[in-house]
Amino acid sequence: MAEAKTTPKLNKEIFGLEVTNHELMKLAYDSYLAESRQVSATTLKRGEVRGGGRKPWRQKGTGRARFGSIRNPIWRGGGVVFGPSGNENYTKKLSKTSKRTAVKQALSIANKQAKKVFVISEFVCPGGRTKEAVALLEKNGVKDSEKVLLVLHEKTDAVLRATGNLQNVRIVRPTYLAVFDIVNADRILIDEKSLPMIEEWLMGGVK
Repeated sequence: MAEAKTTPKLNKEIFGLEVTNHELMKLAYDSYLAESRQVSATTLKRGEVRGGGRKPWRQKGTGRARFGSIRNPIWRGGGVVFGPSGNENYTKKLSKTSKRTAVKQALSIANKQAKKVFVISEFVCPGGRTKEAVALLEKNGVKDSEKVLLVLHEKTDAVLRATGNLQNVRIVRPTYLAVFDIVNADRILIDEKSLPMIEEWLMGGVK
């Protein structure tokens, strides 16, 4: 268990890019949010609302406008026109190449400008206790209020138990890095075994 350290072994094609346009990162960020959006809102259309089978009044002779059902959309308690059905698709497509490029840009900014990327030898909590995880984070310079992104080559049960109650800690595997997590993290800790996995994935070796 080693303390956090910067390392010269970081691949410049991933952690050292010159990023002048953030448009692609914005697209990847929005795509992540869109994919995680829950489609739970639903409304009832005219034919799905209970009641209204009987004509409210006769067609002619009353002096009122003709209506066939009290479930007409312009009536209170009637159906909803063009409302959400629960089958909407809000996802925004982004090619694999674009996603990988956006992640490389985000990592480069996090490393060069924000100085928040650190490489650690390992992150092990044998007992699976929160106390162990907190001690490791403190050794790696993490403050209580900081949001931490832990990039580990393996998500063990012990580590998941140890960090389960730490709301500011998010653990991801190297091939699941996302622009959203990178941008919102105050400190990014990457274990050494994750570096070759990140390189293989972002350089196009893994689909």
